[in-house]
Amino acid sequence: MAAGRYHSNAGEARVIETFKHIQFTLESTPHLLRLGRLFAETVLIQVDRHEYYLTFDKGHLVNLAEGPSRKIPWRFALRTDAEALEKFWQARPEPGFHDIFGLVKIGRGRIDGDILSLVKNLRFFKEVMGLARANEEVAA
Repeated sequence: MAAGRYHSNAGEARVIETFKHIQFTLESTPHLLRLGRLFAETVLIQVDRHEYYLTFDKGHLVNLAEGPSRKIPWRFALRTDAEALEKFWQARPEPGFHDIFGLVKIGRGRIDGDILSLVKNLRFFKEVMGLARANEEVAA
């Protein structure tokens, strides 16, 4: 991430911090690194008008870049709004917000680009996006 970049609001800063948490947590999650060992792509995550490029190499999240940028090629994109993403990252998301395809189904998300690449790496990508849920306590 670009150091010293000004964030227009707390929501944007929260998304960036969450992606950093995902990056850190992924490094200590061996089963995900094994699942993603063949995944080497850049994924665009668009939240409202803000773009974030997550670059993976052999399952490791090696770079986080903020956009927009026409210079960064991406394989597939997940586009959603900030409120939907916050609900997705809750420890126990409500129905429809529990899954990236759930977001699409309820009209709060869209997936663009190379869908085959997403489907081939679906479990890995879905579990990586769900890593943000691990930092919240789940009451039994």
